[in-house]
Amino acid sequence: MLNTQRSLQLLRQCPAYAPTPLTETFTKDGISLLIKDETNRFNLGAFKALGGIYAIIAILQDRWRQENDSALNPINLFAGELRQWTKRFTFACASAGNHGMAVAKGAQLVNAMSLVYLSETVPQSFAKKLEAINAKVVRAGKTYEDSMKAAREYCETSDEGTVLLSDSSWVGYTEIPKLVMEGYTVIAEELRQSFLVSNSWPTHVFLQAGVGGLAAAMAYSIRKSWGTQPQIIVVEPSAAPCLFESVKHEELTIVEGPASNMGRLDCKEASLLAFNLLYQLADKFVLLSDSEAEDAVSFLAANGIITTPSGAAGMAAVLNAQSLEINLPEEASCLIIATEGPV
Repeated sequence: MLNTQRSLQLLRQCPAYAPTPLTETFTKDGISLLIKDETNRFNLGAFKALGGIYAIIAILQDRWRQENDSALNPINLFAGELRQWTKRFTFACASAGNHGMAVAKGAQLVNAMSLVYLSETVPQSFAKKLEAINAKVVRAGKTYEDSMKAAREYCETSDEGTVLLSDSSWVGYTEIPKLVMEGYTVIAEELRQSFLVSNSWPTHVFLQAGVGGLAAAMAYSIRKSWGTQPQIIVVEPSAAPCLFESVKHEELTIVEGPASNMGRLDCKEASLLAFNLLYQLADKFVLLSDSEAEDAVSFLAANGIITTPSGAAGMAAVLNAQSLEINLPEEASCLIIATEGPV
């Protein structure tokens, strides 16, 4: 379903690409802990840079093939040789912050335009960061779902040069979100290559989820290509348990709840693609309180990784494994992803 090889091949040609660090430490209970640090991916501060940048490259390759009946080398995009052609395109999205940054940066790299819809709850700091990389920012609605609706409506009435680049999916809209998820599989492939060298495979992988794109991409790659298979635990805020409830009801389920301090995970409706994959591939779904996420931020800061409650959610599940009924034996090795830097 996901092309896990194409994404790494394409992104390696991007001048800013470099693998992110993997460090090892221990919890207070002596459990081995592996931390994949995504807090400075592509110098944008979050893993989502992989999805947005890769999707833009792949979309433009497909458009070029349709128009010119020939292949497009991504190096030509980054070198600016096609600037007159690429400036015809506007990539629009809704975002809680980081996906918008990825789309804006990808558009900037290839001389295209970007339009990012933000809800009222997204910090102004994100809006300023987006504008600094040439994105046009539009505030729309009180929630992420409101901003997503506005972005969809705009794209439905725009010309063919305007592309809705969402990291969520729904019936009739799956191909572009699949590209975004393919970008995220780079993390799993970098980890696989590292574990092949060290032969120190994790026994448990904790994956935080908003709409679920990262968790699903990771789970798919792990099940497809890792030589040693871990337990996969999906982590959500208790205020936004959209995957938890969808799995419980065996169908995509919209939830309601208060705002969470895990802002990038505070999504009330999961991606259809993500739900379908995680329903099959994940072992357990757990919910976290805001205070548990804050404690995990402090733990990671003490280990030199500065992140947010969203970025520390996987860590929070490790620290609260017993109360979450996750069995971690003494020999367990837990992998978590610090998904974003400070907002």
